[in-house]
Amino acid sequence: MSRRCVAVAVSGGRDSMALLHATLRAAATAGLRVAALHVHHGLQPQAGAWQSGVKAWCDRRARAGAALEFHTRRLEGAPPRGDSVEAWARRERYAALGEMAREAGASLVLLAHHRRDQAETFLLQALRGGGAAGLAGMPRSASRAGITWARPWLQLPREAIEAYARRHRLWFVDDASNEDVRFARNRLRSLWPAWRQAFPEAEQALCAAARRAAQDAACLDALAQLDLAALRDADTLSVERWAALAPARRANALRAWLRECMGRGASEALVERLLDELPRGKAPARWPVETGELRRYRGRLAWSPAAARAEAAGAAVLCIEGPGVYPVPAWRGRLHVEQVDSGGIALSTLRQLRLQPRGGGEQFQRTPRGVARSLKKQYQAGGVAAWERTGPLLYADGQLLYVPGLGLDARALAPAGVPQATLRWQPDATAPGPRETP
Repeated sequence: MSRRCVAVAVSGGRDSMALLHATLRAAATAGLRVAALHVHHGLQPQAGAWQSGVKAWCDRRARAGAALEFHTRRLEGAPPRGDSVEAWARRERYAALGEMAREAGASLVLLAHHRRDQAETFLLQALRGGGAAGLAGMPRSASRAGITWARPWLQLPREAIEAYARRHRLWFVDDASNEDVRFARNRLRSLWPAWRQAFPEAEQALCAAARRAAQDAACLDALAQLDLAALRDADTLSVERWAALAPARRANALRAWLRECMGRGASEALVERLLDELPRGKAPARWPVETGELRRYRGRLAWSPAAARAEAAGAAVLCIEGPGVYPVPAWRGRLHVEQVDSGGIALSTLRQLRLQPRGGGEQFQRTPRGVARSLKKQYQAGGVAAWERTGPLLYADGQLLYVPGLGLDARALAPAGVPQATLRWQPDATAPGPRETP
């Protein structure tokens, strides 16, 4: 059986090479394999030489008998418009590291961040107006998608790592970009000599503040979950109940809900705008953001990911052979067909569906004992907002079967004992937002 594996993220710099060296020594005693994970960012001319240098170092150790393997990835593409090189490189680097760790069979990835890195992160977040979650800085360890990301040297001073590298005469590269003051972290680093002279214990104090901020953030998150449990209704938020909270709890719950919906923290500008505008009106409203749209309708706040619309799509034919998901490129969406025991449309009826836009005058019946009424009235009765009424109407042999936002027409429901299915229309979503990093 292959030995268990621990991975180390290795840039080639002094800190990561020291961590790789220390991990190799510990792994030899514990009987573990070590995977060195190197990301070629493609942003500097020297990047290829750094990659070759790390590989050569690993190869020498492996030939000497170390259970060490080298993995590398080169980043492709470029930052999207409006995104910083630093943020893009960080996201893509963690994604590449995760892929390589899985390839190597490692569920633990070690990162070489130290005490000064944490102190710098705290200061940068403070200068950007960050709250408790931002000021908490980098966690000692975090698990995501089956991988634990750990920073064993987070409480270690930089000087200790420098001493370790000198004692073992380690090879490493010096990244000239660390002196480039166009990057915020480098500008901050240039101030450290003055900081240390004026406040000798600055690093320790800032890291202690980060630990307290992490505790505060955990408490705020727990409070937000308690509040959201009383505010949620399916995927929406009750604006009335939310507005009844005390101002600080209102803001805390809103930030937590937006983070869940958007997959990342919302900008402070968006939070402040919603805090101001949401309680002051009841009419339907929208707040577009980069990755989707927030919508208020009938006292509920909903999040809708950015979706491609097919406003000018015409009629299309879809052949349903059984349960499954059927893409409809012309309408930029997909039809979900799920077999049910009752309350569905006969599968034989779905063999040839016609998808077409609203033409006016359509009648829809919501329940078996109900009355067929116009789509407009049914939408109003069902509380279906205008933006939820997109998508094709589904017909078979001239009979209306399904309407997005309303569901199956009761007149088309199959009798008991007949193989049947229910339908659901889903618009295609745009590409997801930036990946969250450990």
